[in-house]
Amino acid sequence: MALALAVGVRRGRHDGVDVVWGLGFVLIALVSAVTAMVLDPAGDVWRRWLVVVLVAVWGGRLARHVARRNHGRPEDRRYAEMRARAPGRFLLKVYPVQGAVMWVVSLPVQSVPYGTVGTWGVLVTVLGVLVWAVGFGFEAVGDAQLARFTADPAHRGQVLDSGLWRYTRHPNYFGDACVWWGLGLLALAHPAGLIGLVGVVVITVNLVKGTGAALLERDIAERRPGYADYVRRTSGFLPWPPRSPHP
Repeated sequence: MALALAVGVRRGRHDGVDVVWGLGFVLIALVSAVTAMVLDPAGDVWRRWLVVVLVAVWGGRLARHVARRNHGRPEDRRYAEMRARAPGRFLLKVYPVQGAVMWVVSLPVQSVPYGTVGTWGVLVTVLGVLVWAVGFGFEAVGDAQLARFTADPAHRGQVLDSGLWRYTRHPNYFGDACVWWGLGLLALAHPAGLIGLVGVVVITVNLVKGTGAALLERDIAERRPGYADYVRRTSGFLPWPPRSPHP
């Protein structure tokens, strides 16, 4: 986060911190795995590097997606609005807060590399990978569908309501939550992994009520006239068949 702050100040824009968000978890996973090699050499090597691979695939894709989305565009309006509202406190509200949240959310990633597991551990690991895969699919496919939709000038001001977006207004955020519940399940292979559920709950609440879905929808209806109708017929977070329009 300190490096992201320095780059943001030099560039004069701070939405690059969203790129660092995904890469930061990759760094945490690597450091946790290497630290576990020293502190717990008898631990399960396969689980130690499994979580690194899962986090690297998720975090690397997310960072690349955000970087491509921001390239050649003005600064993300969320950061521009935050700076306009509180210019003196802006940097403190962005970098230290995101760094602290990253540390809490990463608790399952920090705990997976330790210990050895039996039958129960293998079962929750398999279940966790499956949940992670569902989440990664929703997030990656949802982002790709939205990128294609917004790239077409004919769709300006319109609402994407096909593909995964037909079943949930936020397939990418739902997928992100599933990714972290999957990693949380991996951590439950041993009792200390219960601590990791704190991070999973924090990221889920943030995606639903914090800087995720709730913040995005705060004023989107003003910019997209059809969004109010989309809200009436489409699930807010969990995928669900759309409601029939009123006669």
